[in-house]
Amino acid sequence: MHNAESNLKVGSAVTDVQPDSRLIASDTMPERPDKPEEACGVFAVLAQGQPVANLTYFGLYALQHRGQESAGIAVFDAAHKVRLHKDMGLVSQVFDQDVLERLTGHLAIGHNRYSTTGSSKACNAQPVVLNTQQGPFALAHNGNLVNAGELRQAIAADTPEVQFTSTTDSELIAFALQHAVNSGLAWDAAIREAASRCRGAFSLVIGTPEGLFALRDGHGIRPLVFGHMGEQSEAQWVASSESCGLDIIGASYDGDVEPGEIIHFRLGDPTPSRSRWCEEPAKLCVFEMIYFARPDSRFFGESLYSYRVRIGEALARETPVDADIVIGVPDSGIPAAIGYSQLSGIPFGDGLIKNRYVGRTFIQPTQAMREAGIRVKLNPLPDVLAGKRVVVIDDSIVRGTTSRKLVAALRDAGATEVHMRISSPPVTHPCFYGIDTDTQDQLIAARLTLEEIAAHLGVDSLAYLSKQGMVDAAQANSANFCTACFDGAYPIEMDESVSGSKLMLEPKGIAAKL
Repeated sequence: MHNAESNLKVGSAVTDVQPDSRLIASDTMPERPDKPEEACGVFAVLAQGQPVANLTYFGLYALQHRGQESAGIAVFDAAHKVRLHKDMGLVSQVFDQDVLERLTGHLAIGHNRYSTTGSSKACNAQPVVLNTQQGPFALAHNGNLVNAGELRQAIAADTPEVQFTSTTDSELIAFALQHAVNSGLAWDAAIREAASRCRGAFSLVIGTPEGLFALRDGHGIRPLVFGHMGEQSEAQWVASSESCGLDIIGASYDGDVEPGEIIHFRLGDPTPSRSRWCEEPAKLCVFEMIYFARPDSRFFGESLYSYRVRIGEALARETPVDADIVIGVPDSGIPAAIGYSQLSGIPFGDGLIKNRYVGRTFIQPTQAMREAGIRVKLNPLPDVLAGKRVVVIDDSIVRGTTSRKLVAALRDAGATEVHMRISSPPVTHPCFYGIDTDTQDQLIAARLTLEEIAAHLGVDSLAYLSKQGMVDAAQANSANFCTACFDGAYPIEMDESVSGSKLMLEPKGIAAKL
């Protein structure tokens, strides 16, 4: 079993609950899906007399869609000691009741990971736990820094004795915070100082001896919300990447952590301290609206389900086609397919059945299964599709891999025509803010014309939603969204080295030792 956190500098306030090692690393994972893959989900609970680890487990369970490579929970007890458990795998694989019962305390920090900086290894699982001269802290991060190389060099210069135990940018944020605290700053000021050294996307929950802090980068590229359990006077606080994490444990939704805002939650204090640590124009990742976040999560005062129905309606207005049935690719394509059907008048049907028990599997299928590909997770219904002209709605095409297999499966099921409609514009630029598309040569729309993509997929027609239709359907200020993956308009300046690879912090010989 690996040591969950070995880089603890001061005292002995942190103890480990050792993780299971029954799961293996990502080099045996199946072919990557034809979807953008997101960074992480973060969750935190501050509550006296509550099973905070169990509550965090369920919060992470609700946020499982945001990261399926590793999971972890760190819990503070009354003596400000931290117990940590994290490992590779899904939340339900990493934790069981025996582990959760050993994670007792009043403050829990939780994390689900999908790797964007740093590969999928146990050493890169979160939360990150470090000691300081003012006690330990636990940090969980959703997003991606664009100055990670520069920050790593600066941290090494600040603290020559530092020993990096991971290859993630999240650990760099933690070391920056550790240095600020050890320089004599109070927790609030230290967090501000550490955040000011970071460029990129970062939504953070940080557990400290002085309570829970929640913070977003100045643009608010990744979401973060908060709420409370019970009566607000009881001061039982919850922070989550999405509102669905609050819903699952019966917590209220009180609001968003605003872009550039830091919120300090304290035990016994019914009014959290809210302040701005920086001022930047809001730039929420529009893919959170289209695909990443769960449809029952709330953005701009409504569920994302409503938004996704509207983009389906916009898609029908912009790209009509004569057909017999509209189907959606489960699950994310279903709301847009319903919207397309409602506006076009073409009947909606369930043409694809999803195996909802297939998550991120660590077992390789046989070669024959890999060739069948799409049917591991999606199986077409010949009774519904045979002899039909089919409009299939999906939310995006990134690499063109599984989409091609899907079209072949629909034709095998008897569809006479397959018309693909995508409820977002073509993805033509890589994202450096927490989506795992780090080079343009991965993106089919950056390499091929619309006609060439259609031919590659084997469809009778192909059309995408326009950028204007996408932002108009949000019924919010279009300037509030980051749309860089569609137009290359990056809101944050980045180091040149960032465009090379998500493994930029893994020079030869470093990662192999971790």
